[in-house]
Amino acid sequence: MFKILNITKALSDENRVRALMMLAGGELCVCQIIEMLGLAPSTVSKHMSILRQAGLVETRKEGRWIYYRLADPEAQPACEILNWLQRHLKNDKKILNDVKQLRKMQKMSKDELCECYRS
Repeated sequence: MFKILNITKALSDENRVRALMMLAGGELCVCQIIEMLGLAPSTVSKHMSILRQAGLVETRKEGRWIYYRLADPEAQPACEILNWLQRHLKNDKKILNDVKQLRKMQKMSKDELCECYRS
């Protein structure tokens, strides 16, 4: 039951659901997620930590940057829940707008985008 409660907690915030939907398009650097959500780096870090604890996302570190991707498709029940979200939110106006904005942002140099988040 603990795993299910972590997942439902993770899905109880709009920004976390938006982040999951963005990751459906592939791996993103944390600075890209920060830019898309328009939130403070510490806030995004907390949101992503909750998603990771729930087993919905995985991370990898490259240099000073952390990259996020959706959980392994074999991971249950995360896979079922991610598929459900994608089916039910694929036509949501906010999600569709995020997809457009993400495509524009991905054309930008990641180095330039991430430069403002270096400390």
